[in-house]
Amino acid sequence: MDATDALRGYERLRRFHASADAALSRLDVSDVLDELLGEVRALLGADTATVLLLDPRTRQLVATATKGLEDEVRRGFRIDVGQGFAGRIAERREPMILTDVTPADVVNPLLLQAGIRSLLGVPIAAADEVVGVLHVGSLTRREFTAEEVLLLQLAADRLGVAEQVRRHRLEHSAALALQHSLIPSRLPEADGLAMAARYLPGHEFGVGGDWYDVFLLPDGWLGVVIGDVSGHGLASAVVMGRLRSALRAYTLISDDPAEVLALLDRKVRHFEAGNLTTALYAMISPERGTVRLSSAGHLRPVYAEPGRPAVLADLPVDAPLGVGRGLRSRHTTALDLPVGALLLGYTDGLVERRHQIIDVGIKALLDVVHPGPPDQTCTAVLSALAGDPPKDDVALLAVRREPPPA
Repeated sequence: MDATDALRGYERLRRFHASADAALSRLDVSDVLDELLGEVRALLGADTATVLLLDPRTRQLVATATKGLEDEVRRGFRIDVGQGFAGRIAERREPMILTDVTPADVVNPLLLQAGIRSLLGVPIAAADEVVGVLHVGSLTRREFTAEEVLLLQLAADRLGVAEQVRRHRLEHSAALALQHSLIPSRLPEADGLAMAARYLPGHEFGVGGDWYDVFLLPDGWLGVVIGDVSGHGLASAVVMGRLRSALRAYTLISDDPAEVLALLDRKVRHFEAGNLTTALYAMISPERGTVRLSSAGHLRPVYAEPGRPAVLADLPVDAPLGVGRGLRSRHTTALDLPVGALLLGYTDGLVERRHQIIDVGIKALLDVVHPGPPDQTCTAVLSALAGDPPKDDVALLAVRREPPPA
């Protein structure tokens, strides 16, 4: 390829990048991959063009798409990083040329069976990590030029963008599905109580580890939980799911909220190291007049009683889960819950804002909360404070003691 051909190639690839950007904006990632491989093969006059993507679980490259080596994809060919032609490219993170392909150079028999004589391959990177390899092959002996290496690397960079979009889309969908499966779609019915809850995923960070839970205990008490796992995305949602299940199990062991959170703290420090988590666990008595609650680093709930302004519940806030060595004692506080009183738990996404102290958000929340029907309270709170769209995940849970039936 001479300089004139290279310039034509650059211009053609530039036009393709424009169309690829349009496809990426629609998230048609599979179309981008198929179209780009066709363009690459035509640009470089190659007989084959293949993409192998890295499986992060096995650290193997997997044949994902190809033009000219379709059997490689159909058979699900895999290769370890560091092995063979593509594996060495991924390990070294640099282009590689094989002018004369020999059995000692490749571990994929399909390349030899197809009669590939020369190969050029480059790494595919996304967010400074190698996520795959793009290579082209020729059925005749060929000496690839520096301009052709650059053209193929430009195509690989476009593939890196497409792969990053694909992974983000899959992770977000998985996290959303997981979180929706774990957060109750309906709250249990409990005599003497009215309840409502909301969950809003943050549009800035995506799905995270906010959760709430309500469950009836064997002795008639009602368990109420609201919590927040630090971070966002699938990893936080997975941790949230494990903590939710563990906390439910611990409530069957102990009837002391502080002890339940101490057990959960021990689990976090041992099995979920590095995951900062806050949680508020409350138990409402069978006659509904008493609430026993404990906070592990979580914001104090709002308490609203008829005829009085809403206040933050008077209880100590102990250390978050997973912090320190777990030697400090945790506290359980008992509160009265008279008829008509409402208790509102929430996560920090509701009241925290950049460049604003949290006290401002707390005051705004207290101004909105009234001991009315929980569903109306949740709607009013979110309308006033959540933002449109919300900047961070928000979980909200309101419980109100109802008068006995006439």
